[in-house]
Amino acid sequence: MPEDYTPDVRTDYIAQMMDISLCLKRPSRMGDSKRMRMTSNFQWLLLTVLLLYLMNQVNSQKKRTPRDLKCITNNLQMWDCSWRAPSGAGHGAAYEVCFENGSHSCYRLEKNIKLPALLPGDHEITINPLHDFGNFISKFTLNEKNVSLIPDAPEILDLSADFSTSTLHLKWNDKGSVFPHHSNVIWEIKVLRKKNMEIVKLVTHNTTLNGRDTVHHWSWISDMPLECTTHYVGIRFYIDDPQFSGRKEWSDWSPLKNISWSPDSQTKVFPQDRVLLVGSDITVCCVTQEKVLSAQIGSTYCPLIHLDGKNVAIKIRNISASESSGTNVVFSVEDNMFGTVIFAGYPPDIPQKLNCETYDLKEIICTWNPGRPTFLVGPRNTSYTLFESFSGKYVRFKRVELPTNESYQLFFQMLPNQEIYNFTLNARNPLGQSESTLLVNITEKVHPHIPTSVKVKDISSTAVTLSWHLPGSFAKIKLLCQIEINKTNSVHELRNVTMRGIENSSYLAAVDKLNPYTIYTFRIRCCTDPFWKWSKWSNEKQYLTTEAIPSKGPDTWREWSSDGKNLIIYWKPLPINEANGKILSYNVSCSSDEETQSLSEIPDPQHKAEIQLDKNDYIISVVAKNSVGSSPPSKIASMEIPNADLKIEQAVRMGNGILLTWNYDPNVTCDYVIKWCNSSRSEPCLMDWKKVPSNSTETIIESDQFRPGVRYNFFVYGCRNQGYQLLRSIIGYVEELAPVVAPNFTVEDTSADSILVKWEEIPVEELRGFLRGYLFYFEKGERDTSKMRVLESGRSDIKVKNITDISQKTLRIADLQGKTSYHLVLRAYTDGGMGPEKSMFVVTKENSVGLIIAILIPVAVAVIVGVVTSILCYRKREWETVLLKHWK
Repeated sequence: MPEDYTPDVRTDYIAQMMDISLCLKRPSRMGDSKRMRMTSNFQWLLLTVLLLYLMNQVNSQKKRTPRDLKCITNNLQMWDCSWRAPSGAGHGAAYEVCFENGSHSCYRLEKNIKLPALLPGDHEITINPLHDFGNFISKFTLNEKNVSLIPDAPEILDLSADFSTSTLHLKWNDKGSVFPHHSNVIWEIKVLRKKNMEIVKLVTHNTTLNGRDTVHHWSWISDMPLECTTHYVGIRFYIDDPQFSGRKEWSDWSPLKNISWSPDSQTKVFPQDRVLLVGSDITVCCVTQEKVLSAQIGSTYCPLIHLDGKNVAIKIRNISASESSGTNVVFSVEDNMFGTVIFAGYPPDIPQKLNCETYDLKEIICTWNPGRPTFLVGPRNTSYTLFESFSGKYVRFKRVELPTNESYQLFFQMLPNQEIYNFTLNARNPLGQSESTLLVNITEKVHPHIPTSVKVKDISSTAVTLSWHLPGSFAKIKLLCQIEINKTNSVHELRNVTMRGIENSSYLAAVDKLNPYTIYTFRIRCCTDPFWKWSKWSNEKQYLTTEAIPSKGPDTWREWSSDGKNLIIYWKPLPINEANGKILSYNVSCSSDEETQSLSEIPDPQHKAEIQLDKNDYIISVVAKNSVGSSPPSKIASMEIPNADLKIEQAVRMGNGILLTWNYDPNVTCDYVIKWCNSSRSEPCLMDWKKVPSNSTETIIESDQFRPGVRYNFFVYGCRNQGYQLLRSIIGYVEELAPVVAPNFTVEDTSADSILVKWEEIPVEELRGFLRGYLFYFEKGERDTSKMRVLESGRSDIKVKNITDISQKTLRIADLQGKTSYHLVLRAYTDGGMGPEKSMFVVTKENSVGLIIAILIPVAVAVIVGVVTSILCYRKREWETVLLKHWK
């Protein structure tokens, strides 16, 4: 505390107070208690008055000395100390101030003193007023802890605005050169809006004092367009110096600076054509001199926010993606409307599936998928830049808005002697940017163009040369080309050809192992080694190889004519792969031990010849000819070896064909021939034939000519050295059906108790299957009263006979009644089903024995009655005679 009075005066005051106290404490000699109480009260009252007097004297002394010393610093280098002046001191009162700071220093000055920052610790300061109303000295103890650090108010150097982005730019100087050492600084920046100074932003900004004057910058984007209302900015700061132990306080606020937009007389809406991120909030205002009645975004009305004057704003929250034309915001006044357009979308997605490859090692094509649509089009859509870091070159691509699933591409010219490229694809729109990178060795990413100009040239009937054009500069790499070979009714074949790349882009390859006189279709695709992608297939090139000599003779067979005088030779057309060209004619000849007879050439397409021969053994030869030459001869013996043990058998169906089997015969040295024909056709029987090897014991005969319900004859011949021998004769069906007609039957004999029925066989073509039996129905019935459906109804009075012996052609029905009408029905059946019915009605003959008995019985009865009557009459007459005699 300050010592604000002298030692002598203080001693006098103390002595006076002690004397007064002793006088008041002396005991009273009055005898009665009442007087004693009055004396005690008076003493206390007098003591209180004296104490008040003495305190007043002390305060009066204090008011005549300096007091309340306070020190502050604004730069940590100088302390600015001030005190309260003694009462009565004039405006220009002088003081002598002395202090210790390593040395004793005194200064003569007026109200306050600026001291250099004192060393740490306590320092005594004496202040002696130099005036004529007493000599009162004040002493103070000063320490750094009692000093307050209050920086000077900062000054804003500049406040500017970017109205297009609603951004405020603030610039100020920290005046760091006035501070002795580095310190941390906290700046507080406030933004106010409208005339009522509404605080809309209060933010802290941290910097460091570095001993030099530093200009700082701070930017802030307003949620409201700056044109809508006046914006104010002020700053203050706080120095957080860890070496200073005194109190630290905020500076005063700087003078406010403001930004305002000077409107003209026309009404305007802000912002104009703003691009926003989907889901953002935005404030739109209308600066006007007229009263705004309503505001809406799209078709949705929004509440008005009133600003200065007649200006209004609306707040739009969580805005959704705009259509391609944007979203309209409209303000309505009395007789007009004003508005703006907002474009809400997304920043570009990271380019997806970035791929760079080359078709020809001259130009690189980079493709990518843009990913999520941005919903921004026109001048706001996404632009792409492809940058190659090794060369520093780049290309730009400005796309139009297309379907999002479409890939985009950029072309980059390859650089000489550079194989590795480091690409960065940057996507940018008003809402942001993204990028994707790719490091690629372009020689390993070759996707060749489609081969063109495919040509074919003959080498031989079984080999050709293919040539094609493949654009590109492939001299330094290897190519792998694939040739696809197709021919009719055959599985396609792929052949690979490896070759060195060349500069002139023309390539050749030989293709062998082809068939003569065959139409082939060629197409080609290529890739590089190492493999990346095949090119597309070239257009197909069709080519017919040249002819060659037929490789085999025709498949031949022979049949004797029905009269046995002529031998008919049959042969099948050679398959294309054996004819090796267009067959022009056939040469048929026959030879025996004695001579060889050659017939005239038979032109194609005739495949039959008839020769008149005797029954001797002949060898028949058939040769096919094309423009190149003749085939090897096909030979067949004319003689047929008889077989006495031949039986007709039935064949078994197997799928869509007929399964034929036979026992192995070691005497068959050539092959087996299976011949078949339709049973209903006239001789000679030949529809087709098939040859199988001599070691076979079964085969399935299939033919497109086979029809369900048609009986076919199959003949199995074995080839021996002397000729062919018929081994088996078989009949069969590929599918059995029900007969189409019923058997014709007649009644051969009728008696009183039986009927004899006889029927005919059903023709083979109408039987349509192997006959398995007959069903014979009979019942009593008159004509037109019984039908077949009734016969099949299972009634007990219907009799059914199943005849499974197909050789049986008659049936006697016994135990019938004479002179009775019977309904007879006959049906045939196969494994394919039941055939239709044939019916008739028959009446049995009358029974003669019964007729005789019927006549004799009445006659006998009449005779017996007559005899009995006669006897009775005779006896009555005798009785009457006896009675008369008696009465008489």
